Amino acid sequence: MDIMSNRLKTVNQLLDERKISQKEFSEKTGIPQSTISDWRKKQTNPASDKIMIICKVLDVTPEWLLSGIEEYGSRGNKADYYVIDRESDLGELMSAYSDMDLNQRNRLIGYAKALLEL
Repeated sequence: MDIMSNRLKTVNQLLDERKISQKEFSEKTGIPQSTISDWRKKQTNPASDKIMIICKVLDVTPEWLLSGIEEYGSRGNKADYYVIDRESDLGELMSAYSDMDLNQRNRLIGYAKALLEL
């Protein structure tokens, strides 16, 4: 079984635990019930454009959905990359960081490191 199939199994468990029907999940995500049914039968995996929608509706991170890595805490492996919602606080921070020159970026990183030492 591949990693995505394992994660979909967990998504199906979340839907069951939260008592969200396939129809309700379809309505909340805008994804056709037939597509969700194909995922549940392991005939196909979600397309990349559906991942963020699924995460938003189930209140999980893309890291968790795709790999099992938790956004916070020490369980799981550290991610080599991050997927960040532009509308989140972290997305705003990354946008601001991208607009900074090298000196400003270095100052911000120094400040963040100092905060972690408090």
